[in-house]
Amino acid sequence: MILSPGRGYAFVHAPKTGGTSMALALEARAMADDLLIGDTPKAIRRRGRLQGARSAGRLWKHSTLADARGLLPDAVMDALRPVMLVRNPWARMASYYHWLRGQTFDHPAVRVANRSDFAGFVADAEVKESFRRAPYASYVAGGATPIFIRLEHLATDLAPFERLLGFRLVMPHANRSDRPVEWRAAYDASIRARVAEICAADIARFGYRFGIGA
Repeated sequence: MILSPGRGYAFVHAPKTGGTSMALALEARAMADDLLIGDTPKAIRRRGRLQGARSAGRLWKHSTLADARGLLPDAVMDALRPVMLVRNPWARMASYYHWLRGQTFDHPAVRVANRSDFAGFVADAEVKESFRRAPYASYVAGGATPIFIRLEHLATDLAPFERLLGFRLVMPHANRSDRPVEWRAAYDASIRARVAEICAADIARFGYRFGIGA
């Protein structure tokens, strides 16, 4: 997450959407008073600024806009334009699963991924609930009208944000997961339908289809 009063935006980072690449691009041009929350190099260097900070929720790289309330005066927060990358839910689910299988930290999703095949992972009740209760829009609820940037349409969807920034963004491909390049091969009809049901809100809002996206 990045809160930039000087440039008027709040970048909110949902997991497995290419957000680390965006964060790196933004922190390369960060202003002196930008608040950087995460594990990118400049965010780590600026962590001391958050020491003792009071916020409404947990502060970490995937904080929601609501979590960050309290870090800035309400009038300043309300003036920030939320910005968020979104991604085809079928591609995101496959990426999330394969990333989790390489992790060892203590988390229910890590345990499920490491003991299950992809079908079992998508069918897990806790995994399903975690996606249902956190559609993309929930990350920026309570703020100004957000700018959503579809990862599959960067060339066009970045334009409104770049106009706000006043410069072009160059995004490296960072935090790449160790997953099959052709994610569609992980799906059969039943898994595909299950993800469609779990992520129905995001699919409807952004017009995603199974065969589109990376």
